[in-house]
Amino acid sequence: VQLQASGGGLVQAGGSLRLSCVASGRTISSYAMGWFRQAPGKEREFVAAISWSGGATYYADSVKGRFTISRDNAKNTVYLQMNSLKPEDTAVYYCAADALGSDSRYSRLRSEELYDYWGQGTLVTVSS
Repeated sequence: VQLQASGGGLVQAGGSLRLSCVASGRTISSYAMGWFRQAPGKEREFVAAISWSGGATYYADSVKGRFTISRDNAKNTVYLQMNSLKPEDTAVYYCAADALGSDSRYSRLRSEELYDYWGQGTLVTVSS
């Protein structure tokens, strides 16, 4: 599975961006998907995750209420809608796929080491 993240860019605080993650090579309809981010000088952290069906979604406390993860299995694509962006959201955002889609517990989907495939990242810069 190859994952291609896009949609990053420069935006002012309070603005919005929508990230997309398109999968190729095989269908991801049975995979749980996640978004992670890494800010300069910091470790990569969990942002959001969605179960294979889309029935379960999880968010880091820092983005809850501002970000929305969704998926379109027919398009083999996962999205991250980011609203009310803050300068502290500045980071490279990565999408990832968890092939063990049957286990959609939050404790699993927030753990980056359990993801099997990663995209290359897309840079989001939020200016104050």
